[in-house]
Amino acid sequence: MTDPTFGAPAPRLQPRRGSHRLRFRRARTLRGALGITLLGAVLPGAGMVWTGRRAGYLLLVPALGFAVYAAISLTDVGTLVALAVDPARLRTAVVVLAVAFSVWTFTVIVTYLMARPRRAPVGRMRLGGAVVVLACLVSALPVVQSMRYAMTQADLVDTVFTSNVTATAPRNVTEQDPWQGRDRVNLLILGGDGGVGRTGIRTDTVILLSVNTRSGRSVLFSLPRNMMNAQFPPDSPLHEVFPDGFTGAGDPGSWMLNAVYGQVPVLYPGILGESDNEGADALKQAVGGSLGVTVDYYLLVNLLGFQQIVDAIGGVTVNINEPVAINGDTDRGIPPTGYLQPGPNQHLDGFHALWFSRGRWGSDDYERMLRQRCMISALIDEADPMTLLRRYQALAEAGKEIVRTDIPKKLLPAFVELGLRVKGKPVRSIAFVTSDEFFSGDPDYTWVQSSVRRALQSPPARAGSVGGSNPTAPATPPTEEVDPGAAVDVGASCAYSPEL
Repeated sequence: MTDPTFGAPAPRLQPRRGSHRLRFRRARTLRGALGITLLGAVLPGAGMVWTGRRAGYLLLVPALGFAVYAAISLTDVGTLVALAVDPARLRTAVVVLAVAFSVWTFTVIVTYLMARPRRAPVGRMRLGGAVVVLACLVSALPVVQSMRYAMTQADLVDTVFTSNVTATAPRNVTEQDPWQGRDRVNLLILGGDGGVGRTGIRTDTVILLSVNTRSGRSVLFSLPRNMMNAQFPPDSPLHEVFPDGFTGAGDPGSWMLNAVYGQVPVLYPGILGESDNEGADALKQAVGGSLGVTVDYYLLVNLLGFQQIVDAIGGVTVNINEPVAINGDTDRGIPPTGYLQPGPNQHLDGFHALWFSRGRWGSDDYERMLRQRCMISALIDEADPMTLLRRYQALAEAGKEIVRTDIPKKLLPAFVELGLRVKGKPVRSIAFVTSDEFFSGDPDYTWVQSSVRRALQSPPARAGSVGGSNPTAPATPPTEEVDPGAAVDVGASCAYSPEL
């Protein structure tokens, strides 16, 4: 260009020092640009800083702080537990995660646009862009899955543990003092047919889990479904109408322990107070009065839904020592439609696992209780973290349909923490079975309650049964042999021993 005044060429204007053109740096090659973009992906903002954009520091510093916080949180079990059982925090985490990932994606793409060489071939430029977009999409998969898990967990907690009105759970409990200074918390575990909200359900599985709140040492008490004359605590309104225990005229099957859940709400609705599950409240008092303890909470699992749980984790593997009937009703003379055949390491789907746990044709309640404990062990073995993670959606959906409880949501962190203490501790298992001292048709509840007190006071021993030749003998240390007449080693009964 010529100067209009002197006719000489006009000098080229140079950018001022510190201008955008001088501060902005591009990579010399496409590979270099992708490397800078990768740096920005690992440390959001770092790629922008490399290109000369000081605004990258506004992302880099918070990103480093967030990374440190996340690393600390992931190694703190208490923090993770508190998050997992708090629906509000879970939903907030979903929003935060979505915003953070959106910012991260924007930063990665902008970093590439800044760092790519100016004169690279168009084909290579498009290829580099496609690589960056693909990397963002791949990175989105675990983020989206984490958000799904968080929303599913929040929905599960809200569905199962919120708005449960109960007449028998402890009052005035707080997160700071969940056990109210007590040494033990007692949880009644129930398994029954039909939907968890159906009043006509029969609870054929009745197990009381008593946990020491300080040490985590636990005792399981298994009660036969056909136990008669279940007792109610003296201060219970049910004790006034059943002073001699749960009994009455008519069909004896209507007065067994497994009938309390369905019968009491029909006979005496509202007798215990406001509740959205009067059957569970009545059964808590029946078990508590019979064993001489206070039952704090219950957990009811629909046994038919148990089939969904097993299928959700891909089945379970058990040893079968004798044929186990599928279907059949001994009381009505209906024969089985098939059998689970003996054999080691039998992999069962949900349907067959259900009948392994509940089949009674040709066996008794005690043998079924042993199989149920073996099934619990098999579930624990099968439910490794990776399996649970892969199938969590199906497990959570099944859980919402088959589980009911009166454990309040605010106590979930305390229960999870207690569960961590229980893990690894010896669990004593007591089953009340027919013997010289115990007959389910007319139990000696004085003896039963005395046996419970001894079990709770004595050191933990191998899993066993109350009854047999010497039920009052001291607990046998795990390192010694167990007298078969006094106790049964449940671990041994779960092994493959067809000759037994």
